[in-house]
Amino acid sequence: MPVHAYTPEYRGEVRDRAENFHGNHVVYVCWERHLLFSCPFAFLVPKGMTFRELRDQLMAEAYGQHPEWSQIDWEQVNWTLSHQSFQPELDKALDEQGIGHKASVRFSTPGLNGISGASI
Repeated sequence: MPVHAYTPEYRGEVRDRAENFHGNHVVYVCWERHLLFSCPFAFLVPKGMTFRELRDQLMAEAYGQHPEWSQIDWEQVNWTLSHQSFQPELDKALDEQGIGHKASVRFSTPGLNGISGASI
């Protein structure tokens, strides 16, 4: 996500470059329409991590407290990667699927709309 300075003469060191994360990436994940979580989670992941590991380990730990998490039908989930429709390959590495440093992954779960439908 680019950031623009208020003044053209501003020069600063970019500290969140991929090179500064020692082979890891920051990946943002957001569960659409679930207001229990106020913003996307930022996960630090190794480049070789598979999508299945992201989903079943990191996402499950972060979102698992939500009462609807266990009801998700993963075959029906809609995914976007950086605002484009996306179908993840579970056993393929994230970076092989274009999920790189500071990527935005969003998912929506048809029929699950937050606690008591709070997102509607």
